[in-house]
Amino acid sequence: MQRRSPSFYRKRIARQAAPLYRANERIRVPVVMVIDENKKSLGEMDTKKALALARERELDLVEVQPKAVPPICKILDFGQFQYEQEKTRSKQKARQKKVEVKAVRISFRIGEHDLAIKRSQAEKFITQGNKVKIDVVLKGREKGYVEEAKKNMDAFAKSLGEGIIVEQPFSKQGGRLSMIVGKKA
Repeated sequence: MQRRSPSFYRKRIARQAAPLYRANERIRVPVVMVIDENKKSLGEMDTKKALALARERELDLVEVQPKAVPPICKILDFGQFQYEQEKTRSKQKARQKKVEVKAVRISFRIGEHDLAIKRSQAEKFITQGNKVKIDVVLKGREKGYVEEAKKNMDAFAKSLGEGIIVEQPFSKQGGRLSMIVGKKA
């Protein structure tokens, strides 16, 4: 069996992400709604006539809304159209706000001073716009005190301030208790 390189898979994923537009001979429907390069509607037209009109103007016929009935096609430069679509996609991606989840681990028998330091860390993360995952790891005989650990976590979450909400309630996996808190929207 032939092994494929990791770049093969990356390319395949990248190809799937971009929306595909049919152009020129790849348009399969017999009748389309045509819009010319000046954004003027030319009405419903036979696909072959629309393609001939686009070639006459030395441009491409691109299907921009394939699900419309009949599909909407524009007469334009396909390369320029793809460039503009990629540019708008990259702008939208840049505008997205990435919210990270930062973790703060407190122990079951944490001291007051250590708790204050962890609280200030968590407050800093929240003011930066991130969510905070509060972890408590129970070891050995501490696993018998799950309810007390939950109370400690709840008290810690309440001490972070008024505008804090619990986004993911307590979850227990083995000896690890966790919850996620964030700022109210």
